[in-house]
Amino acid sequence: MEIHESNPWKTLLALSVFVVILIVGFFTMRTPLLTYKLDMKQSIEEMKNTDACFYPWQLNGVITNETKNIVLFDLRNNFVFGQGHIPGAENLSAQDLTKEESIERLEDLKNGNFIVVLYGEDQLQANGPWMLFRQVGFDNVKVLLGGYQYYLLHKDNLLATKTDSIFQKGVPKYNFAEMAAPKNGASVNSTPAKKTVEVTRRKKSGGAAGGC
Repeated sequence: MEIHESNPWKTLLALSVFVVILIVGFFTMRTPLLTYKLDMKQSIEEMKNTDACFYPWQLNGVITNETKNIVLFDLRNNFVFGQGHIPGAENLSAQDLTKEESIERLEDLKNGNFIVVLYGEDQLQANGPWMLFRQVGFDNVKVLLGGYQYYLLHKDNLLATKTDSIFQKGVPKYNFAEMAAPKNGASVNSTPAKKTVEVTRRKKSGGAAGGC
C-alpha cells in the first residue's frame, strides 16, 4: 500500500477502509454447510452396517401409517416422482440434496428422532446420497434395499419379501451349481478330451554353401 507522506490523511483513510473491509468480511463469512464426520475407515465400516439398511417388508408399517417415526425420501426427479412413488414419500431429487433447505429439513427430522429412508429407481441410485449423509453426521439416514423397482414388483405383498434370499446374509442370490447342471435330459460328457497333438516346425536350413 502506497503511503502518502505529503498527505497522511489519505493514508489513514485508506487504512481505515481496508480494516473495515476485513471486519465486514470476517463477520459475513459463512461457515461450510456440511462437514465430514467420518474418516475413510469409518465410512467403509458404515457399508457393513446392517442397521443402516431398511428392508422392503418394513414399508408395510409405513404405508399403513402404523410406523410413525419413518420419513421416506424419493431421490428421483420431480417428473418421475409424479408418475408414481411409494405412498407418503417426499420428493428430494438428487440435485437438491445439499441445498440449505434440504439440510435444514434433515436436521429437523434428526432432532425429532425420525428415521429417514432414502430410495431411488434402484438401490444403486440411493447408495451415494445415503453415504454422503452418513459421512456428514446424519446417522438416522437409511437406504431402502432394492429401491423403487423392487417395491413396485412386490407392493401387493411386501411381507412376503422377508423370505427373499437376496436379503439373507450369507445366502447367495443365485444357485450357480443348479444353473450349471444339465437341463432337458442332457448329460455331462465324462470322456476325456483327446490330447492335442503339438506340431513342431523344422528349423529352416541355412543357405547353400559357396557362391560366385
